[in-house]
Amino acid sequence: MDVALENRPETGRIGIIRKIKAYVALTKPRVIELLLVTTAPVMILAAHGIPNLWLVLATLVGGSLSAGSANAFNCYIDRDIDRVMNRTQKRPLVTGELSDREALAFAWITGVASVLWLGFLVNWLAAALSLAAILFYVLVYTLILKRRTPQNIIWGGAAGCMPVLIGWAAVTGSLSWTPVILFGIVFLWTPPHYWPLSMKYRADYQSVNVPMLAVVRGRTVVGLQVVLYAWATVACSLLLIPVAPMGPFYSIVAIASGAWFIVESHRLYNTAIRHGEVRPMRVFHSSITYLTLVFLAVGVDPLLPF
Repeated sequence: MDVALENRPETGRIGIIRKIKAYVALTKPRVIELLLVTTAPVMILAAHGIPNLWLVLATLVGGSLSAGSANAFNCYIDRDIDRVMNRTQKRPLVTGELSDREALAFAWITGVASVLWLGFLVNWLAAALSLAAILFYVLVYTLILKRRTPQNIIWGGAAGCMPVLIGWAAVTGSLSWTPVILFGIVFLWTPPHYWPLSMKYRADYQSVNVPMLAVVRGRTVVGLQVVLYAWATVACSLLLIPVAPMGPFYSIVAIASGAWFIVESHRLYNTAIRHGEVRPMRVFHSSITYLTLVFLAVGVDPLLPF
């Protein structure tokens, strides 16, 4: 009996830690990391220097809450297919670490908190954009597009572009052509980023009747689409040079990293049309590196004296 009493507090602490980890997993933190990579550099560009650090922190926290809410709603809505697909077997609603009610409550609380946080600590334009991102991701992508059309990731990806608008609005209180182009970069980048992942997990999506492009069309078509969108992404990134305007540092990084991204995309397509063994995750990881480099350059370029 004494041993049991001794161990009970430790067990309780372990349970709380596991619960916290489950809530964090519900927000898909790796996705949030990528979104934050696009937010902070845009704020530097908007300020033409280092913006108020408290403003940056408030914006990043609010953006994280917003993305976490959208992802939690997504996990709740997709819990039926997540329980079938192999790649989602560790999600907390699949493992039972969180109940459906806990996940839904968490999604609502973080969503409301994100809007109020941004509204009171940043500005209400940023808050409105945050709310629009949540609603678009949940209602348009998750509930309408995802299970109905292979175009799902193209239009659904617009929600993932909102952080650049939020970051710009946080600093300036308005929008202009520069954040629209930045939005376009992420929008065009999303398909060649996600479609290689859907190629790898084609059987998973097929098993739950989610019509990802890799499921309804052959890998040659997917490879070609990846190439076309990669070219469009790089072209959009170069539009920023005259519009922002950007200096030589950004120009060199955008051109060099863009060329590398395009080469990797062509390599995937060439392998597909020759019926070789495709390595889609190589393009997937390359796309993440590419976007990171471009947005780091967006943030560094305004700080340079040339």
